[in-house]
Amino acid sequence: MSLPRPKMILIDLDGTLIDSVPDLAFCVDAMMRELGLPERGEAAVRTWVGNGVERLVQRALANDLDALPAPDLYKRALPVFLRLYQENTSGRSRPYPGVREGLDRLQADGYRLGCVTNKAERFTLPLLRDTDILDAFELVVSGDTLAQKKPHPAPLLHAAASFGVAPAESLMVGDSRSDVKAARAAGFRIVCMSYGYNHGADIRDEHPDAVLDRLDQLPELLRDRAA
Repeated sequence: MSLPRPKMILIDLDGTLIDSVPDLAFCVDAMMRELGLPERGEAAVRTWVGNGVERLVQRALANDLDALPAPDLYKRALPVFLRLYQENTSGRSRPYPGVREGLDRLQADGYRLGCVTNKAERFTLPLLRDTDILDAFELVVSGDTLAQKKPHPAPLLHAAASFGVAPAESLMVGDSRSDVKAARAAGFRIVCMSYGYNHGADIRDEHPDAVLDRLDQLPELLRDRAA
């Protein structure tokens, strides 16, 4: 199969470009220890990430994907996590196989690239920089760039406007139902990675336009229809 060549490609960060769970899990468990609570472990954290660190902290405290903790506990816990994550943003995180190669090929093919994530800018830019992929992106839209985050379409539409590209000529690449919902609401095509963080569910159940195992497969998916 192939997809029409887009004029702009936006790519999610956590679970799409970078496996950031090792750092996030380290910080969750350290936070829990400081609070005198049981550690949660990396396997649980993998099912909880994808909606920003605030929601991750809530899920870790409640030990549940959908539940909320007591407000006073969350108020105590969030500053602890933010301090820990500021000090441990990228030391254990790594790009997925094929990411650097995929970005290089997309750039060589002339695609304009942006990164759109729900992670706050103070964590996003160091993570992209420390993993040596910040240079690939003309634009980075972080979780606190706008008032809305994915799955709201606003971050994608903001990027499209910044590039001067119509949504119908734009492609989102992600790993979660949040990415699919944002792309559909914005009028983008959406390609998802088979790995990543989708709360333990198969991303194919969200019916993206295509599912790939590695980012360096994306240029070939688009090449057959390239101008």
